[in-house]
Amino acid sequence: MTLFNSRFSIRAKLIFLSSLLLLIPVLVYQYILAMDEYLRSGQELTVLGEARALATALNDRPELFDEGSFGRATRTGDLYIYPVYSPLSLNDGSLVDWGEYQQYELVYDKADYLRTPLNPARIYANDDSLSFRSMVGEHNGSLYAYFKVRDDHIVYRSRESLSVISSDFLQVSMLSADGRDVQRIVVAPHEPEFLYPFRVGEDYSEPVYEERISGQWYEVDGGYEVELQIPMDMLGGRIGFAIFDVDDPVERDIATVVATHKSLAGQRLGSLQRPTPEIDRIVAGMGRSNSHIQVVDRLGRVLLTVGDIQSATGLILSNINTQDDGYWAFFQNNVLSPLYNLILTQPSTNFIDDLYSEVAREGDHIAAALNGEPFTRFRELQDTQTMILEASHPIFAGNEVIGAVIVDQNMNGLRSFRNQALEGLFNTIIAVMLAVTLGLFFFASRISNRVRGLRNQAEGIIDDSGRVRNTIVPSPNSDEIGDLSRSFSSIVERLSQYTSYLENMSSRLSHELRTPVTVVRSSIENLGATDNPEESQVYIKRAEEGISRLNLILTNMSEATRLEQMLQTSEKETIDLAEVVKGCVEGYRLAYPLSQFTLDIGGYAIFVKGVPEYIAQLLDKLVANAVEFSHPGQPIVVDCRIVRDQAVIRISNAGPYLPREMKDRVFESMVSVRPHQKQSQPHLGMGLHIARLITDFHNGQIRADNREDIEGVTITVSIPLFYR
Repeated sequence: MTLFNSRFSIRAKLIFLSSLLLLIPVLVYQYILAMDEYLRSGQELTVLGEARALATALNDRPELFDEGSFGRATRTGDLYIYPVYSPLSLNDGSLVDWGEYQQYELVYDKADYLRTPLNPARIYANDDSLSFRSMVGEHNGSLYAYFKVRDDHIVYRSRESLSVISSDFLQVSMLSADGRDVQRIVVAPHEPEFLYPFRVGEDYSEPVYEERISGQWYEVDGGYEVELQIPMDMLGGRIGFAIFDVDDPVERDIATVVATHKSLAGQRLGSLQRPTPEIDRIVAGMGRSNSHIQVVDRLGRVLLTVGDIQSATGLILSNINTQDDGYWAFFQNNVLSPLYNLILTQPSTNFIDDLYSEVAREGDHIAAALNGEPFTRFRELQDTQTMILEASHPIFAGNEVIGAVIVDQNMNGLRSFRNQALEGLFNTIIAVMLAVTLGLFFFASRISNRVRGLRNQAEGIIDDSGRVRNTIVPSPNSDEIGDLSRSFSSIVERLSQYTSYLENMSSRLSHELRTPVTVVRSSIENLGATDNPEESQVYIKRAEEGISRLNLILTNMSEATRLEQMLQTSEKETIDLAEVVKGCVEGYRLAYPLSQFTLDIGGYAIFVKGVPEYIAQLLDKLVANAVEFSHPGQPIVVDCRIVRDQAVIRISNAGPYLPREMKDRVFESMVSVRPHQKQSQPHLGMGLHIARLITDFHNGQIRADNREDIEGVTITVSIPLFYR
């Protein structure tokens, strides 16, 4: 601390102390993190509440989950049939009549490869040039399906060729009604046209036209689309679709196969599951909650999905419009925002969660819900900064779990809210800290300049010879530095006066000593020049008077010092101040017969703690001063009274006023207002100074004031009362 105090200026210290304001953003950041935890907990409860509310609406309604089920489905490759309530046209050349049903379509790409009997050892997944979207529905006893195929090279079947697998084609695989055989139907058109499907054998030989299946094949930008209609009575327990792609029109080898199933084995095909529209209507109302909602059956198969995980933030944040112009906007965009991007985790909607692209869902939260326990968890996506909140709640039919509701939200909304709060707080704190730092800097600079100016004035007061040449200009400010300036100014003024008095002391002592010295010298000279004894006695007496006057001067000069030493060893006692004053005044009437004294002591005892001898000496000095400055024939008034908790002595005389500049200095050492020519005895200005020393010893106060009734001076002494 000593090193810190000695090395650094006030400006540096204030700047260092202002740097402690940096603790504020740290504390605010910790507070925001704590609030983030509370918000996460609140969002977790909210999401679980949504899942519970939807599950409650679906409880004890097993028909919603069993209606339309075709056999026991596997966990992949299942196809879900959505009821279509209006006829679908297969010859309009577009999928516009599917309308909103297209939101339920599934995507199949190179990850959905298929091993075929053409070459069982080969996996037809060479590239990602082939993918398709598919949707199946049911209307009026028929299964409808469409396929949006993305294919960079479309190769149609040659009209001269008898093979149905030497071009791009669609294959429909169905398990027979008895569950023993797999039927294969191939659609390989010559051009965009109505479909001519063929039933083929296991090795794709002996194609037979299947007239019960109808549809249309038409080209679109980037590929082609296929609409298909299959009577429901043709369907067995399982079905699958596959798109075969041929890119070389010369060699006509199969390059890629993408399918809804992994194998042509009958039990590996997907089963048919028809979600009920009642579930759709119940869940549709929950889509406004800004969440991703799914309903799964007891096997984890997704029956219905509402919303998408990318936009399911749970929080709807208002956009903060920032102006693109101005210095602050430039500072915000080029300095603060890049800094915040380094410190804060910035959310992004450009993420993909593979769990949401599957037909079936699985996970600890789903397993817990299917076991009858509500569950929530946070899951972080790999290679991203995205956190997913997953909540699941079981759906009961009696005591049996028939499904689960899954409500998912990404934490980007909460993270964006936290970042907005932090950025707003940091911007405010930076602005406040900048303003406070600048304010402290200017404040410290002003203090330093004032202290430096006071130092410069103090250094210029005394010259090289030690003489007081200048003074300090008192500051009008009411702060501590202003008080210090005024104190220094008062001290310098008193020092200047005292120095002036000391400089004039030689003339004063010369005046006081010249007369007795002259008297003694002339008396001795005259004594030596006369032989008359009687005349010699006169000269001897005059010499003795001169020596006495010299002795009195020396005594007065040392009186104050001796009194201070005596006061340090004196003990106070309880005295009646009124009696002491009364006795002293009686003595003054005898000592000063030419003066009149008026005494008023109130007729009651006034007790104080003090020394009677010193009180008497105090009165002696004050009365002597009053006698000397009184006009002839005017009384000197002495009164002693109790005022509140003080004993007050007043000595008033009628005489000249105190000079205004001497009013506050008459009690200082070696200060006198007597003209030299009017002094009958030597005076060095010590009388009232001794009076002040005695007053201070009695814990009192003394002051001199000009009288208001007549011309004159009143000296007031107040001493604290002593209560027995």
